Amino acid sequence: MESLGELLKRGQGRQLLKQADEKLREVAANPLIVKLRAKYPELDERTMKLNLNRLHQYATEHHNCTHCPGLDRCPNDFEGHYSILSVESDGDETRVYDQKVACKKFIAREAQDAVRSRIRSFYVDERALSQGYSSIDILDKDPKREVAVNQIIDYVLRTKQDGLQKNGLYLAGSFGTGKTFLMCYLLYELAKDGFTGAIVYMPDFAEDLKSMFHDPLKLKETIDVLKETDLLVFDDIGAENLNPWLRDHVMGAILNYRMNRKPTFFTSNHDLDALEKHFGFTSKDGDEEYKGRRIMDRIRPFVEVVMVEGYNKRGT
Repeated sequence: MESLGELLKRGQGRQLLKQADEKLREVAANPLIVKLRAKYPELDERTMKLNLNRLHQYATEHHNCTHCPGLDRCPNDFEGHYSILSVESDGDETRVYDQKVACKKFIAREAQDAVRSRIRSFYVDERALSQGYSSIDILDKDPKREVAVNQIIDYVLRTKQDGLQKNGLYLAGSFGTGKTFLMCYLLYELAKDGFTGAIVYMPDFAEDLKSMFHDPLKLKETIDVLKETDLLVFDDIGAENLNPWLRDHVMGAILNYRMNRKPTFFTSNHDLDALEKHFGFTSKDGDEEYKGRRIMDRIRPFVEVVMVEGYNKRGT
């Protein structure tokens, strides 16, 4: 590599110095730098030369942010961040300091990610939890379910004001009326206030438990998550292929633990009486009405029934 002296001898050094002077004039003329110098009069030409790269990056990143192409295409060196500068004088020496600051879009994405991290999904399409919805959004989907929507909004507001409730909600209604959608709305709204949640699609959960039977550690971890989460939704309960072990040792253990501690929510095509009949019969042991009543004693007193009216939105 050639030394600076050799470059100067060949005239290339003068060219480099000329380019640096041009860059300095360009940076000094930038309105952002003019404003910075007005704030810090001690930012003289010598200090600017010594910190030309910092000043150039500061101006460039501000321009990029002003014409933001979106967080995923952020052209700044550190995605979602821009530089701010401060100037300090110590005797005859002036120093320029830069600091990276997160932009509003980055902060918003971090907040969204934090909300999503509080919600666990078991066999439910993640897209249902990928974004929040306003109360107007969920009302506009179908005016016929206005009563149900108002009950859910009231529950959300009550929880935000008074803290975690002991009782949950039981959403009953026909196929495709948006019961899962409404529960995802509830989970998302309360996750924004710091509550954790989980939603479990019961038909797939029942099938997957068969493999967990041979993996006791995974089974225990799963049951512990469902016991401890602030808000638990059993989605499409009553549609699962019921067996005594699922009913008595999994559902029974989870619901028994959560009673009077944390709210549990349900969506179902059955009303509570029909669900009791479902729990009172298994293909293995036949009719066991008392076991159906036993599990319902852990559900019925701890839920507010919400009837979800409306048309079937699937396939529309």
